[in-house]
Amino acid sequence: MFPLRILRRRRVLYVAVLVLFLLGCLATFKVISSSEKSRDVSPKVLNPREREEDLKLKISDDALPSETNQMNQEVNHDEGDKETMEMIHINHATEEKLNTPNKEHLHQEDLLPEPNYNIHIFYYAWYGNPEHDGKYVHWNHRFLPHWNPDIAKRYRKGSHTPPDDIGSNFYPALGPYSSKDPAVITDHMRQMRTAGVGVVVLSWYPPGKADNEGIPSDSLVPTLLDAADKYKLKVTLHIEPYKDRNDKTLHDDVKYIIDTYGKHKAFYKYTVQDGRDLPMLYIYDSYHTPAESWAQLLTPEGLHSVRNTKYDCIFIALMVEMNHRKYIDIGGFDGIYTYFATDKFTYGSTWRSWPQLKSVSEQTKSLFIPSVGPGYIDTGVRPWNSENTRPRNNGNYYKNSWKAALQTKPQIVSITSFNEWHEGTQIEEAIPRSQDGLVYKDYKPNPPDFYLELTKEYVKKFAAMQN
Repeated sequence: MFPLRILRRRRVLYVAVLVLFLLGCLATFKVISSSEKSRDVSPKVLNPREREEDLKLKISDDALPSETNQMNQEVNHDEGDKETMEMIHINHATEEKLNTPNKEHLHQEDLLPEPNYNIHIFYYAWYGNPEHDGKYVHWNHRFLPHWNPDIAKRYRKGSHTPPDDIGSNFYPALGPYSSKDPAVITDHMRQMRTAGVGVVVLSWYPPGKADNEGIPSDSLVPTLLDAADKYKLKVTLHIEPYKDRNDKTLHDDVKYIIDTYGKHKAFYKYTVQDGRDLPMLYIYDSYHTPAESWAQLLTPEGLHSVRNTKYDCIFIALMVEMNHRKYIDIGGFDGIYTYFATDKFTYGSTWRSWPQLKSVSEQTKSLFIPSVGPGYIDTGVRPWNSENTRPRNNGNYYKNSWKAALQTKPQIVSITSFNEWHEGTQIEEAIPRSQDGLVYKDYKPNPPDFYLELTKEYVKKFAAMQN
């Protein structure tokens, strides 16, 4: 009886141990399973408000001088006498109060690189989403048809359906945002300032007008000027080719711009040789209007000339073909820019043409402003246009673009673009994203801010060259 009782007790003990073991395995499996399920294939879209708070905390923590930590480590490891240690702490505390900014008054913009006002970047404030605009704007871009009906019928029609399906080959780190969102505006200004940019060249339509995909946005200009001023950035305008734009309507536009925004501290002005500080305006698709018509506005003898008046400006024409130099010779423009980030797409955007364009500017005493870009892809809205795609090649395309520009020793360099997502020229932060078989391009193996950092590197090289 005794051995049997012991055997039974052992059997119960074995069963209990086995049950406990199985329960432990089950709990471990649940933890692992939960971890695997919570793993997201795509990085989380950043909330601009949350990121702003995180940046403030990070900057507040990072703002203390590195000497503070070093001294504390030395004191903690010092085995000297107690009096010496106390004196070190007292002296260091006094020095820290004198040299360390008050955290309450520390602003993130004060710790960013100084802006370079000879670096201009094209910026688009035409995006909208339901939270701020009642609907998606531009993110739901139409698929633009090819002009040849036989080719057009091979490709997708209709429009994109945000937030997962947007009119871009890349996906923004901030998601399909609204350009009206104050947190987004602040984040954009921070990103541009981080890159060392000085001038934001805002895509602009007169009040009440917009492109075919957008809504009027002139009312946003004061907000953008105020936000830019906080980050010591300047703003100028990139006047778009609205319907029936000509020299007469542009006269009215210039008058409105100067009267409405000209006195704002953040409104960009360029110092000309006679010492005057004049606004600079970029005129997109300037070649749509004959050079002879522009002369009526931009030469002193013109019928409605702004020259030597309070509305005088530096007017920059888009250079597409070589014969567009007539817009300087005849039209009265003060300079040219190339805009397109597609090498060999036009004469003006072809890098090997830039030395000749610089020579033209020297002959005519005008400005040559090359436009550098990180690459180009617009098949998200023009699915038939793959021949004009320019792969980024891990940043090498952008580097080569900058090198070509700097070889001409320009006074100003423009960047195409901060956030023209439809054409894939953005340097704004982007993230990997895939949804239901739709896979967006990204900057991997580099981080989301890779092109901001690369821009900062070349802005430094440009500044060193100018100095």
